[in-house]
Amino acid sequence: MKKKELKPRNGVFAALDIGTTKVVCFIARADERGNLRVEGIGHQLSRGVKGGTIVDMDEAEASILNAVHAAEKLASETIREVVVNVSGGYPASRTIGVEVSIAGHEVGEADLRRILDQGRQTNEPDQRALIHSIPVGYIIDGSRGIRDPRGMYGHRLAANIHVVTAQTGAVRTLKTCVGRCHLDIESWVVSPFAAGLSALVEDEMDLGVTVIDMGGGTTTMAVFFDGNVVYTDGVPLGGAHVTNDIARGLSTPLADAERMKTLYGSCMQSGLDERETIKVPLVGEDLQAHVNAVPKSTLVSIIQPRLEETFEMVRARLEASGFDKVAGRRVVLTGGASQLPGARDMAALILDKQVRMGRPLRIAGLAESTGGPAFSVCAGLLQYALYNKPVSSRRSRGAGAGQAGFIGRLGSWLRENF
Repeated sequence: MKKKELKPRNGVFAALDIGTTKVVCFIARADERGNLRVEGIGHQLSRGVKGGTIVDMDEAEASILNAVHAAEKLASETIREVVVNVSGGYPASRTIGVEVSIAGHEVGEADLRRILDQGRQTNEPDQRALIHSIPVGYIIDGSRGIRDPRGMYGHRLAANIHVVTAQTGAVRTLKTCVGRCHLDIESWVVSPFAAGLSALVEDEMDLGVTVIDMGGGTTTMAVFFDGNVVYTDGVPLGGAHVTNDIARGLSTPLADAERMKTLYGSCMQSGLDERETIKVPLVGEDLQAHVNAVPKSTLVSIIQPRLEETFEMVRARLEASGFDKVAGRRVVLTGGASQLPGARDMAALILDKQVRMGRPLRIAGLAESTGGPAFSVCAGLLQYALYNKPVSSRRSRGAGAGQAGFIGRLGSWLRENF
């Protein structure tokens, strides 16, 4: 369902973006009209995370604690629940069809809950955890294209459900690490979905668009159409791979490789690159005594193939999925790695689409340094929290076992049918 059809929540929300290169925490307050204002921001170098997946619990926990503490201090709030992104664990999606009988009566909230519950009960492999179960179109007695069936009549209600899953081990590790910071996870959101909620305008969501979130360890993508996210996927390449390529190609420390990428890096060759030289410190050598001078064209020739490979893999995934045509000719680039000069032109060339840079929209309180593409995911997590009830509270109501679970289900059945 589109956001304008949903009633926004108000109060204080917290978002936690755990990435390969940075951990960001936003604490925001929403008023009765759904206007968000960020009151606290915590931003830390990410440690213990590789390819979006936690590889060192202690280091990751320290990064999360530092980011959350900084945000709490600025906002003068103590948070208990956070909305967390999922970028590791190889998120993947598929669309399934579910159907329930409505026996000629008016479609109500209870029927929509039955459809969603049936979508959540899909048989996923043991090693895959369910992240999202999103209805992307309803059908009543064969009539398709229904966005909101409430108030309509029919005998059979069906829906296409977009199911997003990730590796169970990666998700459980992430949950444990956040729990060790004395925080509960309110909801999970895959990174490209969050980036789209933050950086897209409604016309793009309706007409069809691909969001490509270029992070440090992964590049994830989501296709939006008719106001809904209909496809998500990712490739295991990101900005950190470019940094590693520079460090290896120029025999320079990683910190210096990152600095050169940020200051002088580009995805496209220019006629002036041969004339401009860059000082390159060598690994293990005295910084003053052993410095190489290389033309900028050498740096660009290292960066360009990796970015080409990334966009070609994205194009291949989109074409293989069949959602390439659904997405139309519009692409929005977000994420820290998308800020490399020339990334937009290269994406347009390889994907053969119109490309624009995306940054957080519809959110107040962000400074220029925290309002760029690198912070789209964290801002999108707040947008998700604003319009969606916490997963934890939904599960707690139906999580009883034995007699309590039976009585709860009986009560739900009575409310739905009488």
